[in-house]
Amino acid sequence: MSERDIDQVLVERVQRGDQKAFALLVSKYQRKIERLVSRMVRDPDEIADITQEAFIKAYRALPKFRGDSAFYTWLYRIAINCAKNFLAGQGRRPRTYSGQNAQNPDGNETFEDDENLSDINTPESVLMSKQIAETVNRAVEDLPEDLRTAVVLREIEGLSYEEIAQAMQCPIGTVRSRIFRAREAIAERLRPLLETAKTKRW
Repeated sequence: MSERDIDQVLVERVQRGDQKAFALLVSKYQRKIERLVSRMVRDPDEIADITQEAFIKAYRALPKFRGDSAFYTWLYRIAINCAKNFLAGQGRRPRTYSGQNAQNPDGNETFEDDENLSDINTPESVLMSKQIAETVNRAVEDLPEDLRTAVVLREIEGLSYEEIAQAMQCPIGTVRSRIFRAREAIAERLRPLLETAKTKRW
């Protein structure tokens, strides 16, 4: 049974009045939704409120959910819209961190702990890995909202292009374009650092 099938079974149980089934869906996706919202909004209290709002809206809308898309892409779309509505109500764009301690509520859910950045744990390579991770994180945070959301859903959440298109309510071609532009922007920020690494003799 696939994850989508399991979710659909839980959704159908909720539709029959089983509130425990919805609690299971909340437990399964709460951290992912918080992580997604944290890429758009920075205040932890606001992230928690928006996440809660997304689940409340999902619960109220579940009687009409027919399973045309996977539950989690449907839920991601609700969460993205809740975050956008919050930012619009505040009259501001998402804030960004430029300091090296920038983290989301999960702490370890950014690129900075990626052990694959270096296979050789010398002090120099560890430092370079951290600099690369910090540069990537800053580059992601500085992306326009639509590019950032697309690349986060792809690279961090692991969604397919089709699922991202459903979550963001746009054509797959637009998703591919956004992810390509996001990767290009990140690569541009990394280029000076990687060129330094290539030419530097430790």
